[in-house]
Amino acid sequence: MRPTTPLRATHLGPEYRSDRGDIVNDFYRPALQAATRYDRAVGYFTSSSLALLGQGLDDFADRGGTVRIVASPYLEQQDIADIEAGYALRAVLERAALRDLSHAIEEPHAARGLGKLGRLVAARRVEFKLAYISSGHRIGMYHEKIGVFHDGTDLVAFKGSANETRSALIGNFESIEVFRSWDIRDADRALRISEDFDNLWHDRTGILRVVPFTEAVTQIIEQAARDTDGRNDLDVLPEHGAPVPVTPASTDNAGILTIPAALTVRDYQKAAVQNWFAHRGRGMFRMATGTGKTLTALAAAAQLSSTLYKQDKTLLTVVVAPYQHLVDQWAKDISWFGITPIRAYESTSAWYQRASELQHALALGVARGGVIVTTNKTFGDAPFQRLLDSYKGQLLLIADEAHNLGATQLRTALPANAQFRLGLSATPERWFDDAGTEALTDYFGSIVFEMGIGEAIHRGALCRYTYTPVLIELDEEEAELYSLVTTKIARLMAAHHATSSLDEDSPLSALLRKRANILGHARAKLPALRRQLEQRLTASHQLIYCAEGRHPLAYEHDTDEPSQLEHVMSLAGTDLRMPAARYTAQTKRTERQEVLRRFSSGTDLQAVASMRCLDEGVDVPAARIAYLLASSSNPRQFIQRRGRVLRKAAGKDTADIIDFIVTPPDGASALQHETERRMLRGELARVEEFAHLADNEAHTLDVLRPLRKRYGLFDT
Repeated sequence: MRPTTPLRATHLGPEYRSDRGDIVNDFYRPALQAATRYDRAVGYFTSSSLALLGQGLDDFADRGGTVRIVASPYLEQQDIADIEAGYALRAVLERAALRDLSHAIEEPHAARGLGKLGRLVAARRVEFKLAYISSGHRIGMYHEKIGVFHDGTDLVAFKGSANETRSALIGNFESIEVFRSWDIRDADRALRISEDFDNLWHDRTGILRVVPFTEAVTQIIEQAARDTDGRNDLDVLPEHGAPVPVTPASTDNAGILTIPAALTVRDYQKAAVQNWFAHRGRGMFRMATGTGKTLTALAAAAQLSSTLYKQDKTLLTVVVAPYQHLVDQWAKDISWFGITPIRAYESTSAWYQRASELQHALALGVARGGVIVTTNKTFGDAPFQRLLDSYKGQLLLIADEAHNLGATQLRTALPANAQFRLGLSATPERWFDDAGTEALTDYFGSIVFEMGIGEAIHRGALCRYTYTPVLIELDEEEAELYSLVTTKIARLMAAHHATSSLDEDSPLSALLRKRANILGHARAKLPALRRQLEQRLTASHQLIYCAEGRHPLAYEHDTDEPSQLEHVMSLAGTDLRMPAARYTAQTKRTERQEVLRRFSSGTDLQAVASMRCLDEGVDVPAARIAYLLASSSNPRQFIQRRGRVLRKAAGKDTADIIDFIVTPPDGASALQHETERRMLRGELARVEEFAHLADNEAHTLDVLRPLRKRYGLFDT
């Protein structure tokens, strides 16, 4: 179908620069509104490029328009390592591109823009391809930026610095050169760029290789279309494209965190903030999981921002969290406080320039504040450390799950130039690591506010719960291995005078993990779990915490035994026909979000089986029942897991915790009596911690009385 207005009637100029016009409204939209085909070669997918893609697309689709897009996915070190290890190149490229897309469409306008391609996908009028450099043994990214608009008669080609992002085309200083086929001065260049794109599309360009991508991306486009269906409000893009708004410093309060009007700051949260200020903006909050550590910390940061603003000072706030999904969670809460933070993780190129521009803006006084949220890994890497070292202004460091930063490789990265420091943790002490605990206290300061689970339940910040210990026995082979590992631990600790490092790669840490895994993977737990699940076949919102990896005996005997999580998924999902899903570190971010959404709704997902990554920070307030198949004697782990299920939610008054307690085999000869006592002492310490706040404390302790009597553990 012919467009109502041909390209040559749009009065497009030969060049567009940020100082002489609006590239989006003066060039991009008029060209798209006149074209019937749009060819674009661009860098990797970004939120702003996808958001802009939706502009004018409805009319373009009505006129039978077609789109061809070539992108080059950002390759991370793991991607490159996989390619070098012989993984299928196309599969790695697709994975990287889908990762770019998944991250980009977390921004609603980007999801709307991508979703609008759904009509063209359904009509088979949009195609994607991935380009990469292949020369000898070198794999690289293709970053040429060209585009061509066609109307069936004429064409308009362009190339230049603009990366078709909202911030690039509006916020930064950019320029593009435009070549019109009907202008004798431009015709040769326009045709050559069009031919270059055709050669690229058909994989006829020298060292470049191009592979199809449409089929792989279709599902994510359709999901974006469903998620944003009817969201016409997202068609209007935010007008602020610049990462650093330049307005007079005397009137600009951009970047100042502000406590939302809808947020009720509880009395204990106010007390925590006041105590932190009383200690000159340093200290740690020891607050039970679910009591609002994040919002308390942001309230403190907002008050500090306001105080410094009145003193005509700027503030950079850096939040460090263990995992990417926690960074995303923090970013959502920070946005509620009035700031869109910079999320720094994965590829350095995705955030470094923006973070540098923010620092420059703060130094010049054209921004009053800003927030960067990053992962522990990115925080410790050289690029982020260079940013921190070069920053000379007021700096607030907030550490979520601060105990993690006590590890040797991270505590040395803590910035000495942070005038204000706040550590958050339900359990700030590092298990078996006095040096790490001391380093945290030296850096952040002492604990300035504390609220345990008992007080949180009493105040109504967490819900009440019942606790059911389920006793199971190690079999003889497991008991023998447990005894052997315990002996090795005792020898190592004695050799190092009980001060051996607990860093992840230390021998002591490895042995402690192995011993915990023997208990976590005890074979008798699976039939015991089945009996418990059968009692709750119709109940919703059930969490099952599984042990990591495989059974230690599988490694000892070099057998290919399924993981406990695989066993659990088969038991719940197949045998008992309970709708169940897994939530692990290997689950893609978009899939995790979908799992949590379905779990919260409680309509079509009854149970979630997880390994470790639900321990720290993930909000699952809908959870009502938790099965602890794996809980080490490390207090941090079982306290985190209890906190997950005690979070308040609508219609939720109480929670149930079912804990699988490992005991020695009756009459076992493989374990010495004292080793048996040590094992039980560790298990019973956890039971005591859980039981004394449970509604059914007396019943719980009665269940354990025979064991206490047998091993003389009434002092535990």
